[in-house]
Amino acid sequence: MRTAFLTASILAGAAIVATSLPARADAASDGLAKAKANLVAFTAKPVFTAPGPDFDAKKCAAGKKMLSIPNSSGNPFLKGIIDREKAAGKLVGLEVKEWENQGQPSQWVQGMEFAIRDKYEIVDLISGIDPGTVEPQVKAAKEAGVKVMTSHFYDPSFKPNPFVSSSLTIGFGEIGKILADWSTAATEGKANIAIVVSNEVPPTIPLVANFKSELAAVCPQCKIVQEINVGVTEWGTKIQPAVQSAVQANPDINVVIPIYDSMSQFVVPALRLAGKTGAVKVATFNGTPFVLDFIQQGSVDMDIGESLDWIAYATVDGHLRDACGMASPTALNVPFYIFDKSNVKEAGTPAKFDTGYGDAYKSGFAKTWMLN
Repeated sequence: MRTAFLTASILAGAAIVATSLPARADAASDGLAKAKANLVAFTAKPVFTAPGPDFDAKKCAAGKKMLSIPNSSGNPFLKGIIDREKAAGKLVGLEVKEWENQGQPSQWVQGMEFAIRDKYEIVDLISGIDPGTVEPQVKAAKEAGVKVMTSHFYDPSFKPNPFVSSSLTIGFGEIGKILADWSTAATEGKANIAIVVSNEVPPTIPLVANFKSELAAVCPQCKIVQEINVGVTEWGTKIQPAVQSAVQANPDINVVIPIYDSMSQFVVPALRLAGKTGAVKVATFNGTPFVLDFIQQGSVDMDIGESLDWIAYATVDGHLRDACGMASPTALNVPFYIFDKSNVKEAGTPAKFDTGYGDAYKSGFAKTWMLN
């Protein structure tokens, strides 16, 4: 009797295994196919879409000044955007100045106070400065008639600070999904990941959350082996040893995701010192030229790029609309474009900012600003 019961139990268990294995295999196969399909949209050349009705940008900008305050002037991505904001501003007569800083909140406070004292019409808090960190100064600016705006900072899911005049959001959550889809596709659904983050930067939160949720949805056999959190001011000292230690302690790691590509300057030497160059895939976000050069050299595999010039034009456009009493777009609307070994030479050798995306936005904004 007992033998019969055991036999029946074994057969039942075998039947469950037999039916669940194909189910899991089908889920993995379907997820892999979905991940690959999701990436296709980001391999097409970006297309310009007007952010709003045409307006006389020169008339709007006349006599106005904008102070751009990045979270750190040491970030080449942000430095590149502000340099291009200056050039885009000149087209319409908007004076743009950078408040240079080393990522210290006290320096952001000084920048806000300078803008109020020097009677700027616009302050642009760009990519990384939480307005809540300088809220007393934001309130003071508003009371003084200075419009404080954010760009390339809030995800659409965020509720903006109530004292900010307008916000040009960017899909950080969407970036997280792209990175998860790429990790899945690049490893045929078998990614063991170390992800490098900076949780002090608010956009990190939706990016990482969507990375994790998308990975769970499309890749049941993928896992995050280690999450490495490093503050922005400590990237230069802590990322390299942390990544090197992670890949040495966990030899099954086959993907490293530094979520912002300027982190890659510390990830690449970490993998080289660990003897993992080429064996561990690296994917990231921003499209900074030295990282695109890393792709050409074989030390990085993929970078989700944005045209800095396009971002600059879109920022100037959105902030001018707000400053002149028009409805401002709620997003930058700058397309993402995947660079990998198949197309990275389009960015130039060596790579250059804004190269490889096409220039449809230039004629598009010229029309929108009534410059033609």
